[in-house]
Amino acid sequence: MTLNNKVILITGGTGSFGNKFVEIALREYNPKVIRIFSRGELLQLKMRQRFNDDPRLRFFIGDVRDRERVYRAMNGVDIVVHAAALKQVPVCEYNPIEAIKTNIDGAANVIDAAIDNEAENVVA
Repeated sequence: MTLNNKVILITGGTGSFGNKFVEIALREYNPKVIRIFSRGELLQLKMRQRFNDDPRLRFFIGDVRDRERVYRAMNGVDIVVHAAALKQVPVCEYNPIEAIKTNIDGAANVIDAAIDNEAENVVA
């Protein structure tokens, strides 16, 4: 699978994985657009600065729990990289309903939106 000339959406895109993925994608491929989807306005600003306002990057404030926003971000996407999740086990144990909303319901939103928008590939 090549990333050249593709529209890519990465959920949880401002995290450590998202930053590394974007770094490699921009260095080794020529994607048409990478949409960074995350909740963190400040983290998006830092990422925008880190990549020197690369015109191929688009930043979407949103949460995978918000089905409508996921659908909006997914419109016209070729490749989805789903990295949004609560990953710290103690946090999930203390907040199990929040973990379900993000990790299960959010993943279902991403999958449904990818299918309905006919994304070529989804990587989780």
